[in-house]
Order: sequence, then C-alpha cells, then structure tokens
Amino acid sequence: MEHDLSPSVLAELRRPRPYPAVSVLTPTHRRDPLSTEDAVRLRTMVAEAKKKLESDPAVPRDRRADVAAQLDRALAEVDLAHAEDGLAIFAAPGEHQVWSLARSVPERVVLSDTFLTRNLVSAQTAERPFWVLSVAADRASLWSGGPDRVVEERAGGFPLIREEPNFDPERLERVGDQPSNYRDEDTRRFLKEAATALTSLVRAHPRPLYITGEPAALSLLCEFGGACKDAVQVPRGGLAHGTPEMVWQAVRPVLEEQDRKRAEEVARELESARSRKEFAAGVDELWQSAREGRIRLLAVEENYRITVRDDGEHLIVAEDDDLDTREDIVDEIVEQCLETGADVRFVPDGALGDAQGMAAVLRY
Repeated sequence: MEHDLSPSVLAELRRPRPYPAVSVLTPTHRRDPLSTEDAVRLRTMVAEAKKKLESDPAVPRDRRADVAAQLDRALAEVDLAHAEDGLAIFAAPGEHQVWSLARSVPERVVLSDTFLTRNLVSAQTAERPFWVLSVAADRASLWSGGPDRVVEERAGGFPLIREEPNFDPERLERVGDQPSNYRDEDTRRFLKEAATALTSLVRAHPRPLYITGEPAALSLLCEFGGACKDAVQVPRGGLAHGTPEMVWQAVRPVLEEQDRKRAEEVARELESARSRKEFAAGVDELWQSAREGRIRLLAVEENYRITVRDDGEHLIVAEDDDLDTREDIVDEIVEQCLETGADVRFVPDGALGDAQGMAAVLRY
C-alpha cells in the first residue's frame, strides 16, 4: 500500500486517464476488532464499483473487464492489518494503486477520467509528515514521522551502515575517544555520504527534516550543507541504533513546541486580517473564496468536519443522513486552496474560537 504523496506522484495521479478511472474510498480502522467490518465494507465498495462499470454504456466490454481485473488485483494487495484511518483504491485500464490514509474518508465510488485525489491531499496536509535522520559513527538511520509515531524508512539507500575492519565505536566510547572519532577522515566520509543521500531523498520527497545525534556529528552534517543545513537539530545520540519509540520520544517535545508556535502565529495572522477586512469564516464563504482563488492562508482545526448541502447558490449545513449531502466539503476546500497556492495549516481543536473550525486570510 502507498503512503508517500510527493509532488511528482500527485501530478501523475492527477493525469487524465482513458475513461473510466475508478476511485473507491472507504474508512478503515487501526484496531483489529474492527478489521472484519473493514474487510466486508471494502468488498462491498469494490462490488459497487463493478456494478457501476457494468451499467455504464460508455464503457466498452474489453475495458470493463480490464478495470474490473485491476480492482481485483488492488483488493488482493490491501493489508488491513496495517490499516490507518482511510483507504483509497484507484483503478484504470492497465493500472491500479492502493493508498492508506491517516485521515478518515467518506464512502465513495467515482467513475471519471481522473482519480479522486483531494482526500489524499488533505490527509497528507493534515498528517504533516516529516523525516528524521539519526546518525552515529557507524550507522545512519532514516525515520518517517507522522502525528503520533515514527517508523523506520528503508529508502534512498538507508539505513547506511559502516562496516570496516577493526572499527569498534563502542570501544571508542568506553575509552573516551568518541569526540575525536568524528574528526576521523573515514567517519567524515561516511557522514558526508549520509548527508548526500538524504539531500537527494528530500529533494524527491520534500518534508520538514530533523536530525539527531551527538553534537559533533550534527556539526559535521551542517558543515556538509544540503538538506541537513536547514534541518532542526535534536542533540541526542544513540538513536541511530534505537527503536521507533525512542526516536519518537526524542523528537516529540520539539514537534509540540513547533506546533504551539505555529498555532500562535496563525492566530496573530487571523487577528491582523480581521483588522484589515481580509478575514473569512463560515463554510459557505470559505468555499466561494476558495473557488475564486482569494484565500492566502487557510486555518483548519485538526478534527473539524461538517456536512453540507448545495442549493445551487450556497452551501447549507445539513445532517449526515440528509439526501444529496457533501460530507467531505472541508477536504474539498483544503484541496482547492492548495491548487491556488494557498498556505494550509492545521491547528489544535478549539484554537480558532468563534470561527468554528475553519477560517482564512484573504488575498483581496
């Protein structure tokens, strides 16, 4: 299952396909007790997609069989044991993809000439993924982080492991030679290799970057430049050989402090926008402004959701079980803002006060 939505991957997903490009979205659960329910729901949604293919006169028989087979292959690749909060299956003639999302999605089956990507975009934006590079004299480990955890990432050549005869970093540490070890030419070469590999990876998959290690190692990484030069430093050693939980506990206070500062910055920007008459709130006003490309900054509370109905001129708040409702309007607004170059920031629940979940700074 796919997780990493880089700009190049998103551009490829948005590329027009021969009709039909089928998108199947369904919520999932991270906990095992509900995995049976998830499996039943997923099979039902795929069956619904096949019914739509069968009943659509615009789909030729050979193409219908191709896409149905792609749906079956995608279904076989789903691993609900590692499910997150949502799942997206994309199938088109000759291709299929399965995406796991750290954000719930509404149940939907859509046939079009493009895949439905807005839920992927909003999930990626809300998750705010980041990289952590942990270095030691003999190992460089890469970690992929999200809202509540990190996992080791095996990509871009990582982990890098230094294997040399008679190299014993533990002995060096015991006898007090560790600081001088980072002045050793072979160690410098190893860390430079790690910095170069990381720069290439971040260029292809841009995310905020944190680096952990002994101060001497962090100093070397910054000296080599590239992505490490602008990374947030966490001066703690031992994590290159550590567990995901150890890395998470080390970076968590730094992340929380940055989140606090970002929320305060957003609050100041919104207050300033009020005084300049460039402030917008309310789902209908925000939707109109987003479609017009007027939003410069959109602030969304982490778990904000609202169901609306479109009466042709305005969006009206609706109940979840009303007919013709749009349950993912917040995600639609987020993606529309990103399409027009707006800065989208997620803040803690309740941070926006009387704005009730979502507010914006307008360009004009």
